[in-house]
Amino acid sequence: MATVELKVKMRNEVGKGKAKKLRAGGLIPAILYGEGEESRPLVVSYKDFHPVLHTAARENVILDLKIEGAEQEDIKAIIREIQYHPVKRDILHVDFQHISMTKEITVNVPIEVVGEPVGVKTKGGILETILREVEVECLPANIPDKIVVDVSELDVGDSLQVSDLRIENARIIEDPESTVVTVVAPTVVEEKPVEVEAEAEVEEEKPAEGAEKPEEAEAPETESEK
Repeated sequence: MATVELKVKMRNEVGKGKAKKLRAGGLIPAILYGEGEESRPLVVSYKDFHPVLHTAARENVILDLKIEGAEQEDIKAIIREIQYHPVKRDILHVDFQHISMTKEITVNVPIEVVGEPVGVKTKGGILETILREVEVECLPANIPDKIVVDVSELDVGDSLQVSDLRIENARIIEDPESTVVTVVAPTVVEEKPVEVEAEAEVEEEKPAEGAEKPEEAEAPETESEK
């Protein structure tokens, strides 16, 4: 994997207020740490850092950090974490990890799904992606940009597990039985038939059997009956 040169500077002032001021000026607060090393606060220009995220490797790109004023010129590092604003999605902070090109590291590698499953094409199935990345252990130079998964042969009910993934010069350390993708049957929604109710015939209400009939109103007495 090719390395990308990135210029950074030492950051002497820390704190939320200082970090906010840096971001307002087009700079990103950062930190560099490594095994057995003391962490060093840095600052990197957003203009210089933004193109790094558009490389094929994205977060897994190997960086050749050039720290302004530092005696050690050749510092290899990877991006370990990027913090984003929850709403604006602006970059708030970057963690760099100092690495050795001769020691294995653990990184997350994205999975790229290609092809249209036969179960989707001919039977209306639905392709569900369960895992979008897997954890991989390898030397920094062997970090793959991505793992390509061809799902063209999957029928309804078929799936691919982590154990089906193929990668060179690296070890996948996820659970081999974990499902990566699966094709499920389409969901059939049964529509209830609309019942057309016939007009109900209006029947004369009849008193229940055994019920007393309402008494008829007595006619007023005539003069002759008095």
